Amino acid sequence: MLLIIDLNKVLENLITSKTRIRILVKFFINTANKGYLRGLAEEMNESTNSIRKELNNLQEAGYLQKEAVKNRISYRANTKHPLFEILKKIISQHIGLDAIVEMILERMGEVKKIIVIGDYANGIDSGIIEVIVIGDELNTEYIEQLSDKIENEIKRKVQFFIAKSYEGKGLVIYEDFDLMRNEGVKK
Repeated sequence: MLLIIDLNKVLENLITSKTRIRILVKFFINTANKGYLRGLAEEMNESTNSIRKELNNLQEAGYLQKEAVKNRISYRANTKHPLFEILKKIISQHIGLDAIVEMILERMGEVKKIIVIGDYANGIDSGIIEVIVIGDELNTEYIEQLSDKIENEIKRKVQFFIAKSYEGKGLVIYEDFDLMRNEGVKK
């Protein structure tokens, strides 16, 4: 018997608060992300009371750390929490990043890096994932077909950009250290 699991449904059934899910995405998709009450309320278009409630619950459970920064309380993921890696993995699967990496590596060629930029790199679940695929001699025909396939699977729009290198900011979700090392030897 084939068991198909929709990770979005699993997370939504496990955590019934959509606000809590959005906060977890914000802080666990990229651990460099920080936020404060009013900024998160504006970003998520939610009331400060609902954001405060969820931040307090997550902080009391130990998933978030808070610190005072210039008269504001700033929050970020608690990387020392015993469930940190598990939550990070669940959030990555919820967004669909694991599926993106798997499908890209399947037939793209020698991929050196896959980087998420834009909203998702900043922890904003906007529905459009921007992905830069870095490598030489990549299968560009496959990437055009892949976009629709991934969108159907993860229920989010994906925009791909192909490059030989990238120096900007982003969230690295895959890196082939052997290819990167070999490139340094060739020079």
